[in-house]
Amino acid sequence: MKSNTVNGWCFPAAMITDSLMTVLRHSIAGIASIQLDDQALDRLSWRDFGNGLKMARLAREGKREMVVYRIAAGAAANVFLRHEHVGGEYYLVLKGAIADETGSYRAGDVVYLDPKSIHRPHAPAGAGETVVLVVWPEGVTVLE
Repeated sequence: MKSNTVNGWCFPAAMITDSLMTVLRHSIAGIASIQLDDQALDRLSWRDFGNGLKMARLAREGKREMVVYRIAAGAAANVFLRHEHVGGEYYLVLKGAIADETGSYRAGDVVYLDPKSIHRPHAPAGAGETVVLVVWPEGVTVLE
Protein backbone atom coordinates (compact mmCIF):
# COMPACT_ATOMS: atom_id res chain seq x y z
CA MET A 1 0.00 0.00 0.00
CA LYS A 2 1.29 3.46 -0.90
CA SER A 3 1.87 5.85 2.01
CA ASN A 4 2.27 9.60 2.40
CA THR A 5 4.14 11.65 4.98
CA VAL A 6 2.42 14.61 6.64
CA ASN A 7 4.07 16.64 9.40
CA GLY A 8 6.60 13.85 9.92
CA TRP A 9 3.94 11.12 10.27
CA CYS A 10 3.49 8.37 7.72
CA PHE A 11 -0.09 7.44 6.77
CA PRO A 12 -1.59 5.01 4.28
CA ALA A 13 -2.57 7.00 1.19
CA ALA A 14 -6.24 6.09 1.68
CA MET A 15 -6.29 8.21 4.84
CA ILE A 16 -5.23 11.43 3.10
CA THR A 17 -7.81 13.34 1.12
CA ASP A 18 -5.61 16.13 -0.26
CA SER A 19 -2.46 18.09 0.51
CA LEU A 20 -4.35 20.74 2.52
CA MET A 21 -6.35 18.58 4.91
CA THR A 22 -5.65 15.14 6.28
CA VAL A 23 -8.25 12.79 7.61
CA LEU A 24 -7.27 9.97 9.90
CA ARG A 25 -9.77 7.15 10.15
CA HIS A 26 -9.70 3.78 11.77
CA SER A 27 -12.47 1.38 12.64
CA ILE A 28 -12.44 -0.09 16.13
CA ALA A 29 -15.23 -2.49 15.15
CA GLY A 30 -12.76 -5.38 15.00
CA ILE A 31 -11.45 -4.80 18.52
CA ALA A 32 -14.44 -3.42 20.43
CA SER A 33 -18.20 -3.43 20.26
CA ILE A 34 -20.37 -0.44 21.02
CA GLN A 35 -23.64 -0.98 22.84
CA LEU A 36 -25.65 2.15 23.46
CA ASP A 37 -27.99 2.39 26.41
CA ASP A 38 -30.96 4.04 24.69
CA GLN A 39 -32.60 4.96 28.01
CA ALA A 40 -29.43 6.67 29.25
CA LEU A 41 -29.08 8.42 25.89
CA ASP A 42 -32.68 9.66 26.18
CA ARG A 43 -31.92 11.10 29.65
CA LEU A 44 -29.22 13.43 28.32
CA SER A 45 -30.13 17.10 28.06
CA TRP A 46 -30.75 17.46 24.32
CA ARG A 47 -30.87 20.67 22.30
CA ASP A 48 -33.34 19.97 19.50
CA PHE A 49 -32.59 21.97 16.34
CA GLY A 50 -36.03 21.06 14.95
CA ASN A 51 -34.70 19.50 11.73
CA GLY A 52 -33.89 15.97 12.85
CA LEU A 53 -30.66 17.00 14.61
CA LYS A 54 -30.15 17.02 18.37
CA MET A 55 -27.03 17.80 20.40
CA ALA A 56 -26.20 16.99 24.03
CA ARG A 57 -23.22 18.74 25.61
CA LEU A 58 -21.24 16.34 27.80
CA ALA A 59 -18.40 18.68 28.82
CA ARG A 60 -17.12 22.16 28.07
CA GLU A 61 -14.11 24.10 29.26
CA GLY A 62 -13.31 27.33 27.45
CA LYS A 63 -13.46 26.57 23.74
CA ARG A 64 -12.96 22.82 24.27
CA GLU A 65 -16.14 20.83 24.02
CA MET A 66 -17.40 17.25 24.03
CA VAL A 67 -20.87 16.61 22.58
CA VAL A 68 -23.09 13.83 21.31
CA TYR A 69 -25.06 14.35 18.11
CA ARG A 70 -28.20 12.43 17.30
CA ILE A 71 -29.43 12.55 13.71
CA ALA A 72 -32.90 11.11 13.11
CA ALA A 73 -33.40 8.46 10.45
CA GLY A 74 -34.43 10.18 7.23
CA ALA A 75 -33.17 13.64 8.31
CA ALA A 76 -32.39 15.99 5.44
CA ALA A 77 -28.80 16.26 4.22
CA ASN A 78 -28.64 19.90 5.34
CA VAL A 79 -29.18 19.38 9.09
CA PHE A 80 -25.65 20.65 9.79
CA LEU A 81 -24.43 24.05 8.68
CA ARG A 82 -21.07 24.32 6.95
CA HIS A 83 -18.51 24.94 9.67
CA GLU A 84 -14.80 25.11 10.51
CA HIS A 85 -13.01 23.27 13.30
CA VAL A 86 -10.43 25.77 14.50
CA GLY A 87 -8.41 23.17 16.41
CA GLY A 88 -9.54 20.10 14.51
CA GLU A 89 -12.21 17.56 15.37
CA TYR A 90 -12.21 14.03 16.75
CA TYR A 91 -15.28 11.85 16.52
CA LEU A 92 -16.47 8.32 17.06
CA VAL A 93 -19.53 7.06 15.19
CA LEU A 94 -21.51 5.17 17.82
CA LYS A 95 -24.47 4.19 15.65
CA GLY A 96 -25.52 4.59 12.02
CA ALA A 97 -23.29 6.46 9.57
CA ILE A 98 -22.12 9.96 8.77
CA ALA A 99 -20.55 11.42 5.65
CA ASP A 100 -18.98 14.67 4.54
CA GLU A 101 -16.62 15.98 1.88
CA THR A 102 -13.82 13.73 3.20
CA GLY A 103 -15.66 10.42 3.07
CA SER A 104 -18.27 8.20 4.65
CA TYR A 105 -17.93 6.74 8.15
CA ARG A 106 -19.95 4.07 9.95
CA ALA A 107 -20.43 2.80 13.49
CA GLY A 108 -17.08 2.04 15.08
CA ASP A 109 -15.10 4.51 12.96
CA VAL A 110 -12.85 6.95 14.79
CA VAL A 111 -12.10 10.05 12.71
CA TYR A 112 -9.74 13.01 13.10
CA LEU A 113 -10.00 16.16 10.97
CA ASP A 114 -7.14 18.67 10.91
CA PRO A 115 -7.26 22.12 12.50
CA LYS A 116 -8.97 24.62 10.19
CA SER A 117 -10.89 21.78 8.50
CA ILE A 118 -14.19 22.83 6.92
CA HIS A 119 -17.05 20.46 6.24
CA ARG A 120 -20.80 19.90 6.24
CA PRO A 121 -21.60 16.42 7.57
CA HIS A 122 -24.84 14.52 7.02
CA ALA A 123 -26.28 11.09 7.68
CA PRO A 124 -26.48 9.20 4.38
CA ALA A 125 -29.88 7.98 3.21
CA GLY A 126 -30.64 4.60 4.72
CA ALA A 127 -28.26 5.05 7.68
CA GLY A 128 -31.08 4.92 10.22
CA GLU A 129 -30.63 6.90 13.40
CA THR A 130 -27.04 8.14 13.71
CA VAL A 131 -25.27 8.90 17.00
CA VAL A 132 -21.80 10.49 17.05
CA LEU A 133 -19.51 11.40 19.96
CA VAL A 134 -17.51 14.54 19.06
CA VAL A 135 -14.59 16.43 20.63
CA TRP A 136 -13.59 19.93 19.52
CA PRO A 137 -10.21 20.96 21.02
CA GLU A 138 -10.72 24.64 20.11
CA GLY A 139 -14.37 25.01 19.22
CA VAL A 140 -16.34 25.48 16.03
CA THR A 141 -16.99 28.44 13.75
CA VAL A 142 -20.23 28.33 11.74
CA LEU A 143 -19.65 29.62 8.20
CA GLU A 144 -23.26 29.95 6.99
